[in-house]
Amino acid sequence: MRVYLLVMLVAAVVTYLTTPLARWVAIRTGAVTALRARDVHAVPTPRLGGLAMLAGIAVALLFASRIPFLAGVFTASNEAWAILTGATLVCLLGIADDIWDLDWMTKLVGQVLAAGLMAWQGVQLITVPIAGVTIGSSRLSLVATVLVVVVAMNAVNFVDGLDGLAAGLIAIGGAAFFGYTYLLTQDASPSDYSDLASLVTVVLVGACLGFLPHNFHPSRIFMGDSGSMLIGLTIAAAAIVVTGRIDPERVSEGQSIPAFLPILIPLAVLVLPLLDMILAVVRRLLAGKSPFHPDRMHLHHRLLALGHTHRRAVLIMYLWTAVFAFGCAALILFTPAQVVAGLVVAFLAALALTLGPLRGSGKVPEHERTH
Repeated sequence: MRVYLLVMLVAAVVTYLTTPLARWVAIRTGAVTALRARDVHAVPTPRLGGLAMLAGIAVALLFASRIPFLAGVFTASNEAWAILTGATLVCLLGIADDIWDLDWMTKLVGQVLAAGLMAWQGVQLITVPIAGVTIGSSRLSLVATVLVVVVAMNAVNFVDGLDGLAAGLIAIGGAAFFGYTYLLTQDASPSDYSDLASLVTVVLVGACLGFLPHNFHPSRIFMGDSGSMLIGLTIAAAAIVVTGRIDPERVSEGQSIPAFLPILIPLAVLVLPLLDMILAVVRRLLAGKSPFHPDRMHLHHRLLALGHTHRRAVLIMYLWTAVFAFGCAALILFTPAQVVAGLVVAFLAALALTLGPLRGSGKVPEHERTH
């Protein structure tokens, strides 16, 4: 555990220290978010935070590759470097979009190419985590992998609308996912706790934590598409890596459910981004508009409309992510009945905080609409 925490610290420190440089590059290149009708910020803000997050992830992985405890993760396969390659490509695509505002089709093609290259290098969804069904066709496996990664990237991009929101959601959910994969690996391989999914997740959490001090309200820099697509691809890659790698015969009876459902935690991590994306697509299609047409009807906009302040809306979404992610991760330690009981209590508490005593007048204070 201490080795993973050290690697996470490296990712956090590198990201934190390089974020001011990314901000400077954003200003110099014109990668600045201007004021738009759908935004909640009041001043133009640089948006190349993904550049610093990529630096944190890359340095942390290079550092981890030199640690004897994690050496097997890198010698067993090329997947760690495949994930870094895919992350670099989508970050570069996001940088281009942050600077030049690419059209949605160009971004989608770039996302597919990055996900496809990562899958071609070995990071593929081979087993469907329901009843251990194996994907028989290599072509179908490639298509399924690309689809999962592209959906994850766009889901995170959709929810990235408030200061610190996307980075905080992934940091919280990633922490739950790391705990899940770490404990599952301990049970399945008592003599070796090193695991690629755990490593990738903890590095991602570190990058998000290092970026948050610069990004939390009032934000000095946005992660931009360079960051949202980067963390979306990385969390999806971690989920794909862990899927199907746990041998059910080596997992205790009480842990059979989490062994067969390793995708459950990533889904819980992305539950808010995925819900927001689905609602947005349906809403826009019903209105006869493109699914990528921007509006002010996202979940975070609705929380602001309820009267929550900017920071409070972000914290409430943090809370919901923690409820779902840690609730699902608890399956590794508790029975399903105990988890369901705990989730019901946590759900009601989160709902009360969302709609009850924290609710304001229904109008966002003017001083809270600034970045």
